[in-house]
Amino acid sequence: MTAPNSHRRSFVMGAGAALFAASARGESGVTPPPSPRLTFVYEALVLLAKDVPHGRTPHGERFRAPIIGGDFYGTDFSGKIVPGGADWQLLRSDGWFELDASYFMETSDGVQIQVRNHGLWHSDSGDWPADYAYTTPEFEAPNGRYEWLNRRVFVGTVSPSPDSRPAVVIRVWAVG
Repeated sequence: MTAPNSHRRSFVMGAGAALFAASARGESGVTPPPSPRLTFVYEALVLLAKDVPHGRTPHGERFRAPIIGGDFYGTDFSGKIVPGGADWQLLRSDGWFELDASYFMETSDGVQIQVRNHGLWHSDSGDWPADYAYTTPEFEAPNGRYEWLNRRVFVGTVSPSPDSRPAVVIRVWAVG
């Protein structure tokens, strides 16, 4: 018995193999598909305490930046960054930082939304502005008004605060 869609899968896999073979031979003429659409979701100013060094590990030098507050404003919601989270940073031997932040946002109507934000940061000068600073935030929102955050893939940028405060500006877009 043939599994459902097995003919379609065979065709798609065969077409993909042909595309990769043509690419490997240096042949062009394949029109790339359209890029995913990005929709702006919000901008946050995340206030940070001074970095806390945690020492060198086999993976690199570890730091923690305590998150002490902030605000966010978006097209469908706004609110504050709840103090108590942290951005765990790993300075790798190649000069790149791996970012792993975990914190909560509280909407203006009192809903708590957990944020896990993973990313990479690099600057040839070792300081701002970064040459590369992107994240992939994930949200855990309770059922109700903001549950749509649980059903999307997001991409974000990280940049320094526009003033002298120890903070970062995070801008987030939904993919698709």
